[in-house]
Amino acid sequence: MARNPSPKKRIEELRAQISHHNEQYYGTDAPEISDAEYDLLMRELRDLETQHPELADEQSPTESVGAAAITTFDPVVHRVPMTSLDNAMDESELRAWGERVAKGLDGQPVRFVCELKIDGLAISIRYENGRLVQAATRGDGKVGEDVTANVATIRGLPSVIKDAPEVLEVRGEIYMSTAAFQKMKAEREAENLERVANGRAPLSVPVNPRNAGAGSLRQKDSAITAQRDLSLWSYQLGEVVGGPEFTSHHSTLEYLQKYGFPVNPEITMLDSIDSVLQFCQTWQERRHELPYEIDGAVVKVDDLAQRELLGFTSRAPRWAIAFKFPPEERHTILQDIQISVGRTGRVTPFAVLEPVFVGGSTVGMATLHN
Repeated sequence: MARNPSPKKRIEELRAQISHHNEQYYGTDAPEISDAEYDLLMRELRDLETQHPELADEQSPTESVGAAAITTFDPVVHRVPMTSLDNAMDESELRAWGERVAKGLDGQPVRFVCELKIDGLAISIRYENGRLVQAATRGDGKVGEDVTANVATIRGLPSVIKDAPEVLEVRGEIYMSTAAFQKMKAEREAENLERVANGRAPLSVPVNPRNAGAGSLRQKDSAITAQRDLSLWSYQLGEVVGGPEFTSHHSTLEYLQKYGFPVNPEITMLDSIDSVLQFCQTWQERRHELPYEIDGAVVKVDDLAQRELLGFTSRAPRWAIAFKFPPEERHTILQDIQISVGRTGRVTPFAVLEPVFVGGSTVGMATLHN
């Protein structure tokens, strides 16, 4: 009978696994497991580290955000760190967060800003004297990658803003719409049919809009990025020099709209955790009505002074949380297993499926190399 590993060994295993998956997700845009599976690994590691504080390590994935930037692009040090968010996986965890907020504020009335959690790539866009000078990915929260030329191709993003402060850093999410993803996917699949017919190995086909958008943003040639029809929702300010004083989060969103930055129209102000939960449940049911992918909702305390009182943990603000939707699963029929043979003789098996809509796209084929 197999013995369970010791807490020390299991923690080491989890840290290694999570670090690997961070690199696959953030570094190479090629995740090997679902978000739900990743969340379970991270949660197990956090629980073990809480139970065994003597095994704490500052280099643990629980103490960091994302993954270190790889060397495709020049590194950018974020002047204001781009922190991650803690997750609430169900109603009880969302209510528990609400109780912690209320306790931290000694029962003060709280207004919440509820936002859709866009399934894209976090970005920092910096303007100096009204001109776009730099755009960087989140990376590990401290250092990201310079993707300025690629971000500049996004339609709807102003390259120059009038009457702007000396420094204005806009943060948001770059994403690929469902329509843009389906177009890219269809083009790639058509190209693969031709490649297979000519005895060449098929190219990889992005499995969802998030992966396609992240890969498109990190192209070495910005002309390719320009063809991918990426979009942006801006959701907060980073560094601001010479701008007005703000007292609430919703006023910063109004400020972003004033300068022409796209702000999601579904953002809602609410006064209770009950209404916040209703917002989350409504959009979980309506998520596929949107022309882009979401994987949850983000809930933030609106009052900036209250945020100061609540502060941060080592990796995330106490005044915000991400409510994660459960993973989607669908059953379908395996119609055939086919083999493609590349020019080098490499054999790649793939499954032909009865088309099924899941995760924001219609899936009709799946590689079997795993």
